[in-house]
Amino acid sequence: MTTTPGEPGLLDHANWTVRPSAAHRGLDRAVAVVVWSVAAAITLVFAWLVGSIVWRGAGEISWGYLTGPVLDAGRGGGIGPVLVSTLLILLVCLAVSVPLGLGTAILLAEFSPRQNRFGRLVRRSLDVLAGVPSIVFGLFGNAFFCVWLGMGFSIVSGGLTLACMVLPILIRATEEGFRSVPDEYRLAAAALGMSRTAAIRHLLLPAAVPGLVVGLVLGIGRALAETAALIFTSGYVTRMPESLWDSGRSLSIHIFDLSMNVAGGNDRAHAAALVLIVLLLALNGAASWMAHRWLHRQVMTA
Repeated sequence: MTTTPGEPGLLDHANWTVRPSAAHRGLDRAVAVVVWSVAAAITLVFAWLVGSIVWRGAGEISWGYLTGPVLDAGRGGGIGPVLVSTLLILLVCLAVSVPLGLGTAILLAEFSPRQNRFGRLVRRSLDVLAGVPSIVFGLFGNAFFCVWLGMGFSIVSGGLTLACMVLPILIRATEEGFRSVPDEYRLAAAALGMSRTAAIRHLLLPAAVPGLVVGLVLGIGRALAETAALIFTSGYVTRMPESLWDSGRSLSIHIFDLSMNVAGGNDRAHAAALVLIVLLLALNGAASWMAHRWLHRQVMTA
């Protein structure tokens, strides 16, 4: 069958390209308009939220605010003890969740086939845990860490509870990072006589670092923004913690208390929210920088 050169929607034998018809071009433009409109709407909402927080909270922030004690239920003073408690809770969370998450991800990705019954059961359990409401984790942390283990309302109890919440996200993201590494890496390592442990350490782990970073970023974001779980575990007090076994208030709880329970605390709540956003961006940037620095060092020493 012959076709007229330049006929729309058919194969152009001169340059072997398919020329889309006018209807297809119109559909492409419509889809592009919808996609860009959704992206613009999301960007505008984000800019409006951040702009509102900056507008109402930036004037409250100073060095004294960041380092001073909480006074008058948060209407005066600063957030020094709250900031220290938040960082300590996050430190406990990451110190527990990162080694456990990395080890579990390696077990699922490298030592458990996809069709293995144990692996499927663990993955399904992690997917269910990732969707459990935070208040349920808070009640579990209160019953298990605070009461049964006798830790009481403490930074350790809050950090361990957050670790339980972060682990499903961290494990699944890191596992997908390992599974995205081509099998040629594993075959080449076996052909060179490398042990499985050496292959994981020197070949697979550097290639899977992006997945680990994604899990860390998502986990840090959830941990810093958590409120319900920490009310039942880390406590509500605003004093400076002297050890990990002391109770401490996180930034998210402080924002909630100022906005809901303290009359005239809205501006201070916006200031604390701005500090939380900046802290989240700084920690995510630090995680990405450390990962790239480690990868660069691995390449230089290889």
